[in-house]
Amino acid sequence: MRKARNGRSTELVSRRVSPGAALLVAVIVAALAAVLYVPAYAGGYEVEIVFSMLVYLTLAEAWNLLAGYGGLVSLGSSAFIGIGAYILAGLLNHGGVPVAAALIVSGLGAALLAAVVSPAVFRLRGLYFTVGTLALGEAARLFMINVPFFGGASGIFLDVTLPATGALYPYAVALLALATLIVSLYTRTRFSVILRSVRDDEDAAAQVGVRAFRIKFAAFTIASFLMGAAGGLQAYKLGAIEPYGMFGLQWAVNVLAIVIIGGLGQRAGALVGTIFVVVLNELIASYPEIHTAITGVILIAVIRFAPKGLVGLAEDAFRRLQLNLHLGTPAAGAP
Repeated sequence: MRKARNGRSTELVSRRVSPGAALLVAVIVAALAAVLYVPAYAGGYEVEIVFSMLVYLTLAEAWNLLAGYGGLVSLGSSAFIGIGAYILAGLLNHGGVPVAAALIVSGLGAALLAAVVSPAVFRLRGLYFTVGTLALGEAARLFMINVPFFGGASGIFLDVTLPATGALYPYAVALLALATLIVSLYTRTRFSVILRSVRDDEDAAAQVGVRAFRIKFAAFTIASFLMGAAGGLQAYKLGAIEPYGMFGLQWAVNVLAIVIIGGLGQRAGALVGTIFVVVLNELIASYPEIHTAITGVILIAVIRFAPKGLVGLAEDAFRRLQLNLHLGTPAAGAP
């Protein structure tokens, strides 16, 4: 009897841990290890670029959990990023808290904000939820501008010795690894199935006993924790924060662009979208007046011609190539 149970357990484990999943984990670990060595071999400009990619990739993983798997299209990312930044600044300036602990508290503060506003925003669905989160981000920005205690429009300067960007790499890599681990675990458990059922039809899910509020609450607070920690890390890098930048809509626009261009709900979509958007931002950095317009045009083109994103487009092309090779016809003759 015990042997049968052990054999069945081994069989279940072997089914759950496929060779493809093991290869993906190995590739992710190798990539993160390689990133740690970037400061030692790259110049200052390249270090800045890769650091930005790490921060945006963390934000994209968090946002993909919300929108890609939960259907919660939020434009309030800046609220949680900004709160995390201000919490870290306060802890370092007045508490002398270690940076790692301050980043965790920054994430917890953002998660607390998400927990407080959840009963209100979850009364809204679809486009109304998106508009509600947009209003949340704008309300947070106006609040921080008009409250002198938090520095008002001038913001806050960090009264600590700021490290070089390369010294922040371990924190950025650790945060990205945490975000990747959390999203990977949740997408391989019952949580993902339930979250997708709520995304597809919340009323039908409720009819079969799914408690939609709890599921959405968990996804919302987890994503907000990661965003808050990323905001704290960005504040530590900048050394000075102000409401217009940390609570600006540009955060939400960039994260939205990353996930849509890479592929909504695609595991590799966040990485592809992050590389595309960060490189694009560098190329058009000299044209701030048309930055948002260019991003908007690219988003419209992707939604129109590649609704699955660049990753989905590549997968479809690969399937067509496989089909052509299987049928023995040239790829150019594919419909």
